[in-house]
Amino acid sequence: MDVWTVPLITVVLIICIIGFISVKKWNKAPVVAVDGQNDQISGPIEEHPFTLNPIIWIVLVAVLFIGIVIFYYAASS
Repeated sequence: MDVWTVPLITVVLIICIIGFISVKKWNKAPVVAVDGQNDQISGPIEEHPFTLNPIIWIVLVAVLFIGIVIFYYAASS
């Protein structure tokens, strides 16, 4: 077993948890009216539009993991 197997599995599990939580929130979202678009944006999304975006969280987790790997190999050489 490689040194990066357990951290990689941990990162994949974190990404899966982020995905499951976002799907769970999407299922609770109200349906948009059929005749037009809903002009109201909910409070938390209007105040912090990037904090609830699961793609950004997944990219942050992946970049953090890749940064740790790069730092490890740079420090060990």
